[in-house]
Amino acid sequence: MSGIALLLPGQGSQFVGMGKDLAGAFPSVRELYQRADDALETHLSRLSWQGPEDQLTATQNAQPAILLHSYAVWTLIAPGVAEVGVAAGHSLGEFSAHLIAGTFALEDALRVVRRRGELMAASGDERPGTMAAVLGLEEAALSEIFESVDCGTVVSANLNAPGQIVISGDVAAVEQASTLAAEAGARRVVPLNVSGAFHSPLMEVAVEGLGNALADASVSDPAFPVIANATAEPVTSADQAVDTLLAQLTSPVRWVEGVARMIDYDPADWLEVGPGAVLAGLLRRVDRGLRARSIGDPEAVDAFMSRS
Repeated sequence: MSGIALLLPGQGSQFVGMGKDLAGAFPSVRELYQRADDALETHLSRLSWQGPEDQLTATQNAQPAILLHSYAVWTLIAPGVAEVGVAAGHSLGEFSAHLIAGTFALEDALRVVRRRGELMAASGDERPGTMAAVLGLEEAALSEIFESVDCGTVVSANLNAPGQIVISGDVAAVEQASTLAAEAGARRVVPLNVSGAFHSPLMEVAVEGLGNALADASVSDPAFPVIANATAEPVTSADQAVDTLLAQLTSPVRWVEGVARMIDYDPADWLEVGPGAVLAGLLRRVDRGLRARSIGDPEAVDAFMSRS
């Protein structure tokens, strides 16, 4: 075994108050939040720490807020990590993984994900879409269901764990697929409160804008492999990073395959860095023999750094 496997959370992990305790406990984190406010010319710190919740949840705000929180935690625990062997992030979290890997500087990463959020929200306004979580059916069964949908586009968007798939597409198509999935034996179908059909062909209108944002950023080869959502394969160069981050907009998050690829690196430990513990839960569902330590607050940072 060698190296640490890093897991970086995606959108939906945000909460009002995120990072406030870290900034109160560590002056270096306060400085990071000031850098973020300056880079985005907005009060991301105040929005993260005080809300209101509806504004923090807005895609263009949630994405930089989560990225910054994950990076802040990483800067605190990095001295206690001898080596990172591999990393992966869920959707937005893939950008956090690349930030930690040195593919982007902090200010560039913040500006890119802020733009990404704006473009994703705008695409939802241009062509309304939605998403739903389907529990208890596998991808093959859903693919058959999609062939029966006759009122728009619907695809598998997040392959999160065995029997846990998020579907995405036109509103009517997702609703029809949800009904068919329930009739086919899905344990539960849960509509998601999102502003668009993320990780589906409906996001194609955002690709050019994100490409422009990435072109304006300085992009370097990552210091360690980052498993791409779109391909479930390791990214080791700047060109690959740009290509896979663009592909991610319209491609499914292949999380189960990505975790399997991470296992190939035989990591000595798994760390979820940032808000929440969603990815630690998904890791157990993918492989019950694996455990991830979730680190997102001062107590968890201190516990990790003081471990024997």
